[in-house]
Amino acid sequence: MAKQTNHGASIKNDAQYEALRDEGYSKEKAARIANTKNSGEKGGNAKPYEDRTKEELYKQAKDIGIEGRSTMNKEELIKALRQD
Repeated sequence: MAKQTNHGASIKNDAQYEALRDEGYSKEKAARIANTKNSGEKGGNAKPYEDRTKEELYKQAKDIGIEGRSTMNKEELIKALRQD
């Protein structure tokens, strides 16, 4: 079966989506990451979640579309950000 390379308008960065799926990410998490504004930028310099403020975690959760984030504490935000 051939890989789908164009996931339509719902996925902004098809190449990143496929790479994440190949790494074992769920469809939902791969789509959230591939649809962020900076999805094609190289990273690797981010602080660990535990070293970030609740506000920083909240902003990231908002950027990737995690529902229920407004009622989460710091630990819950970290768990939600790490979930597949």
